[in-house]
Amino acid sequence: MAEVYNPSMVPTLTPGDQLVVRYGAVVRPGDVVVMRHPFRQDLLIVKRAVERRAGGWWVTGDNPLVENDSREFGPVPDEFVVARAWVRLRRPPERGQRSAAALLSWAASAVRPVRSPSARSSERPFPRRLRAR
Repeated sequence: MAEVYNPSMVPTLTPGDQLVVRYGAVVRPGDVVVMRHPFRQDLLIVKRAVERRAGGWWVTGDNPLVENDSREFGPVPDEFVVARAWVRLRRPPERGQRSAAALLSWAASAVRPVRSPSARSSERPFPRRLRAR
């Protein structure tokens, strides 16, 4: 398990989300990974692996306003990639927001696989003939 603490992966992941991770899993472009920060190796961070480059993985956050990623520190060596995110667990609503509607909304989105954006866009939730035009 890993916990998300900052907004660098918003909207995919939000602070407080828990990740079920696979240690030693093969990383592919588009995967969300847990890795050691290149400048502070005692700090684990969550980023999206974009592509392989000379020197390692180019990683970015999904939030373009946060630049704590390869734009700041360059490619990340393979040995710094600790795990691949598999499932996201959304934290439950705050105590004051625990209406039936809030709990139903949370339950519908609480557990989701973490996939690459390209995997999501290629999925078709409905048969072609039922899609709106």
